[in-house]
Amino acid sequence: MDTRRECALLLLAGAVLLAGVLSVELAGGTVDYQALGVAAGLTLAWLLAAFTLRRAGHGGDGLLLPLAAVLTALGLIMVLRLKPELYFVQALWAAIGLAAFLAAAFLFRRAERWSEYKYFWGLAGIVLLLATALFGVDIGGNRNWLILGPVHFQPSEFAKLLIVLFLAAYLSERREVLTFATRSFGPFVLPQPRVMAPLLAVWGLAMLMLVAQRDLGAALLYFGTATIMIYLASGRAGYLWWGTGMFAVGAALAYALYPHVRVRIDIWLDPWTDPSGKAYQIVQSLFALGSGGVLGSGLGYGFPRLIPEVHTDFIFAAIGEELGLAGAGAVMMLYILMVYRAFRVALLAPTPFRALLAGGLAVLLALQVLVIVGGVTKFLPLTGVTLPLVSYGGSSVVATFILLGMVLAMSERRPADA
Repeated sequence: MDTRRECALLLLAGAVLLAGVLSVELAGGTVDYQALGVAAGLTLAWLLAAFTLRRAGHGGDGLLLPLAAVLTALGLIMVLRLKPELYFVQALWAAIGLAAFLAAAFLFRRAERWSEYKYFWGLAGIVLLLATALFGVDIGGNRNWLILGPVHFQPSEFAKLLIVLFLAAYLSERREVLTFATRSFGPFVLPQPRVMAPLLAVWGLAMLMLVAQRDLGAALLYFGTATIMIYLASGRAGYLWWGTGMFAVGAALAYALYPHVRVRIDIWLDPWTDPSGKAYQIVQSLFALGSGGVLGSGLGYGFPRLIPEVHTDFIFAAIGEELGLAGAGAVMMLYILMVYRAFRVALLAPTPFRALLAGGLAVLLALQVLVIVGGVTKFLPLTGVTLPLVSYGGSSVVATFILLGMVLAMSERRPADA
């Protein structure tokens, strides 16, 4: 994609943001020019980011930044609609995320250098989770938050990127052994124990810490991403069978050990047994989605604030109510296109490490969207993860921008890659 088309798409994202902010302000009866100024400033920042990349000779996928900009714009519009006092904070995190996107886009141009320190990245991911386990605070039933002065952030959002980086480096070196040095037990496949020991050590410690913190949404993302990455590296479907079996056992243990998991499963199976109590969120979410219809009630004219924490876990329900099936479908299409571009990078990657890293990041993004949208629509139990770039939350926004910056860096075809 040439620079003109990329800038045109970024201008379109800016137009969406400005129009959405103005619509929300007019629906409320006043116009906050500071909010419009922030929207215009972010649009200018997106254009400057694209210009910086092209001026530096970066030849990465020109569609990733516009996709991220549109989703960020939709998120800011909905945050302004639902929690106006958090709009400027979210805009600040979006700007920080854009800077992190640029940094990752340049730092990962020589991605293979990062694979040389795979054990360091795996250990760093565990240290982040360990810090949360030791010093974290409990918010919303999950002990996954650290507080540094006025800043609340979730280390698990960044730890998952480090774990994916470790998995990609380790699996790219052991892919032949995972594929051929195996023993089959019906549909199940087992590799040599010495090959799996370091992998299971890092992955298992991360899972144990997440379960201990009761951050089962993040644990599900780690588990699913690791299982699919092993399949991508080996091509053996037997690993998926093992993953499915281990997930079933883990889900049963979590149901037995953790009351809040048991509540979420019960209200998922039958929310109508307690629609005004424990199942209030999911019931109101279903009502919001149902009342939205095809075109929605209109931005600012629905009642999404009836859903507790609607600006975080349930922001997709607010989109469905006020923008309707058309708006919710458009958001899903944006995510599908983003995941497709990431998988395309993996398919065209010149080295196994780049292929696994891009594929793992694509899987991580896709699973996160699936888990949260599935929870809001009662397709899956609620897990408490955020909708990338759309839900309120600085840690999630910055981590997602870093993820996209890594994919952008690996999408660049340089002469040295030929």
